Amino acid sequence: MRKHTMGLLAMAAATTLTLSACGGAEVGGEPDGEETAAGGDTIRIGIKYDQPGLGLQDGETFTGFDTDVARYVANELGYSEDQIEWVETISANRETALQNDEVDMIFATYSINDERKELIDFAGPYFVAGQDLLVAADNTDITGPEDLEGKNLCSVTGSTSAENIKNDHAEGVQLVERPGYADCVTALASGAVDAVTTDDIILAGLAATEQNAGKFKVVGAPFSEERYGVGLPDGSTDTCEEVNAAITKMIEDGTWETLVAANTEGADYTANADLNPPEPDACA
Repeated sequence: MRKHTMGLLAMAAATTLTLSACGGAEVGGEPDGEETAAGGDTIRIGIKYDQPGLGLQDGETFTGFDTDVARYVANELGYSEDQIEWVETISANRETALQNDEVDMIFATYSINDERKELIDFAGPYFVAGQDLLVAADNTDITGPEDLEGKNLCSVTGSTSAENIKNDHAEGVQLVERPGYADCVTALASGAVDAVTTDDIILAGLAATEQNAGKFKVVGAPFSEERYGVGLPDGSTDTCEEVNAAITKMIEDGTWETLVAANTEGADYTANADLNPPEPDACA
């Protein structure tokens, strides 16, 4: 039911945008000077395939906030949804995919930082996440990382999220590692752990799945800033400006708020209002 509803929302949004996006770049047009994303029959967009609520593949269907934002931006650039070629881009390979011309842009919980900006360009941000905690819906004991002393905390093997809490926020935390965040949520549901930690919107996406809806809540006390940007090949200043214009329009016309709500429904989650919606950075 939920996947069907989200699919209808995305289709409706795409239809509306197709009628209204007269300012987008012409499909098939030749770029003037610097190469831009618009100008071909398809646009290759890198996403995650395994993050509920953000980027999730289910057969030929792709759902989540990142994919919905990507559809909106692509439409503003002159591409209909059937011209999008989705490409799986795992975290470790995102810069390589852009440098090797495997994708035109990436929407994949891609945090903007100076190290990455040495290799690629970013548009955005289009969302500012923060590390947070997921607990049972009826849990009143844990309201932030300071309440985790003596508690079992789950994060993914090799992740820095749990270590950040242990080193900077609470002593005596018992770390429990699992292969993926879905496994952590399963441990939380069984009572094997007291909380799960990673970026707040990732937690919200996990909690909003059909099988988890109503069972968990995001504590709502983020203690870091992760500015999700659109990854672009190095030297994409013109494309960056076009993408930023699309993001700004998406925020101003109310679509951004609608997409956040649709993709986190059932998670008892509200985006950090002090940081969201963000204003895109100036393009270099």
